[in-house]
Amino acid sequence: MNFVFQRNRLGTVLIMLLLLFISWSGFAQSASPENGDSIYLDFKTELMWKAKVRIGNVLNVGESKRGTRRMIPITGGTFSGPKIKGEVLPYGEDWQLVRPDGDTELNACYLLKTDDGILIRVANKALMHTPAKGEEGGFYVKSVIELEAPSASSYDYLNHAIFIGTLEIPELKANEEPYVVIGVYKVL
Repeated sequence: MNFVFQRNRLGTVLIMLLLLFISWSGFAQSASPENGDSIYLDFKTELMWKAKVRIGNVLNVGESKRGTRRMIPITGGTFSGPKIKGEVLPYGEDWQLVRPDGDTELNACYLLKTDDGILIRVANKALMHTPAKGEEGGFYVKSVIELEAPSASSYDYLNHAIFIGTLEIPELKANEEPYVVIGVYKVL
């Protein structure tokens, strides 16, 4: 009788697992990008801050097996958002690769210091595309940003989300130091 009980119990567990799999498969199909009411078609974001990042002169490293390498020093700046503000420290750099297809990959790493003295590491990877003459679409530049804040700080919430970014390259006024404006957005 014990053998029959265990066999029936095993059968019940297998049926429950099968039902769970079927229900999960139905959910996965309803959330696929091909489905018109997909959760992936309506991402929302929240502005975290905008940063005015001062940059130094371009240092051309030269041609490599992947394209033209260059480095741009990050020399300082400021940032400000609804819940955070402070300065961009002058210790970073933006390594760039101009690919053979003309697109530019940017890979910047630098530090922020909040107005209450907390240091936050920023790693910003971007893609910049300028359309060729006659190509449809306009100038494109977007980034994925990784933030690392001290876990014992009030900014620990930055360690638990995905961030995307924008990059604006403004027209400089006479005697104005070169800078870019970086928008940082949390994906909700």
